[in-house]
Amino acid sequence: MEKIAKITFCGGTGSVTGANFLLEVEGKKILVDCGLTQGTKLADDINWDPFIYDPKEIDILFITHGHIDHLGRIPKLIYDGFRGKIYSTAPTKALAAPMLEDTMGILSKNREHNLDKIYTEENIQLALSLWQGFEYHEKIQIVENLEVSFLNAGHILGSAMVEFIYNRKKILFTGDLGNSPSPLLPDTEKVTDVDYLIMESVYGDRNHEAREERRKFLEEAIEDNYKRKGTLIIPTFSLERSQELLFEIDALVEDQRIPIMPIFLDSPLAIRLTDVFKQYKSYFNENAQKAISDGKHLFDFPGLHSTLQSEESRKILTVPNPKIIIAGSGMSSGGRVVHHEKNYLPDPNNTLLLTGYQSVGTMGRLIEEGVKTVHISGEDVIVRAHIATISGYSGHKDSDHLINFVEDMEDSLKKVFVVMGEPKSSLFLVQKLRDNLAIDASAPDRGDSVSLVC
Repeated sequence: MEKIAKITFCGGTGSVTGANFLLEVEGKKILVDCGLTQGTKLADDINWDPFIYDPKEIDILFITHGHIDHLGRIPKLIYDGFRGKIYSTAPTKALAAPMLEDTMGILSKNREHNLDKIYTEENIQLALSLWQGFEYHEKIQIVENLEVSFLNAGHILGSAMVEFIYNRKKILFTGDLGNSPSPLLPDTEKVTDVDYLIMESVYGDRNHEAREERRKFLEEAIEDNYKRKGTLIIPTFSLERSQELLFEIDALVEDQRIPIMPIFLDSPLAIRLTDVFKQYKSYFNENAQKAISDGKHLFDFPGLHSTLQSEESRKILTVPNPKIIIAGSGMSSGGRVVHHEKNYLPDPNNTLLLTGYQSVGTMGRLIEEGVKTVHISGEDVIVRAHIATISGYSGHKDSDHLINFVEDMEDSLKKVFVVMGEPKSSLFLVQKLRDNLAIDASAPDRGDSVSLVC
């Protein structure tokens, strides 16, 4: 007997960030992700508008992974009355606490939207008390006709696709899909027999350079900087990108592929998150686990300095070149990297190395597009430093690999909903799915609802 499932696209449409989807089945209201919308700042004003559903009526919130654009609106959900259950993988729950607390430290200073009341330690602790961690493939029975499990997305530590099996039909929310192979993580799981797919499209319209080239490009950027006796600045996301880069640089140091020089991990959040990675080494891929079992100290090698305190960060300026600074944030929209950019961008001997996606409107995107002057802390800063990009370190699948992912399920697919991308990326991927695979695909708008026959 056919049944109906309803999906409402509450966020994560027309934008890379702000993932928030409502699934209604058998009288249950289930959310997948509750993330911050992020544009030119950590959290846009839209985040503090009312939800388009009643949080008090939500039974379960599934979180795909620990990035703030997938879980950063949870304190608002709690503030507005949510008291249901929160489910994720175990590593995602462990990463959530430092991620939310770091965001609280930034946002709670803003009194404009009652953020000092919304983003509180009490609301974060309440969320964590409602939160339960699961293993990949562990079956979660919601009601008689609805079973859920987490599949490995390969994006960051603990990242998952959420697979709903309702009345023997499979509905899959991808979350963010990893740019496999990763230096640390297993590849994205192959999934078949999917009936309805809700998929990301961050790189829906373009491809990365070959993955095997990324370490070579990193090595060349480090060597070029060393020869120029410059400072190499790497703006990076505290979660996953920092740890991947440390792992890669560790290998280059141990194999004597690059000279020994001071390397600073200048991100208190990344330092804290790295401790979580050490607790969940069993989630790494075989190569990373073998390296650890061979006696390698994880994220620790000659020349590496972790600068937790602000005073330590300021002292980096006095350290002679050549040197490397890895600092947050990944899009130069805040964090300690902005102060380093102010100091080092004017010098043509220095290099700024971009290793991830740069959202429209962020300083990272402006620099990537070639602006000659940026505004930092009330001052105009001239950009004379070398600007280099390695897209192979992106945590997201590129266009061709998104298509490959869908190919594994093309025989069963009834409909694909393309989300979590800038409009041009989403629409390009929609057209590619239609043209290449003859699949019924669309890019929904925020607030759209669809009924799925199951």
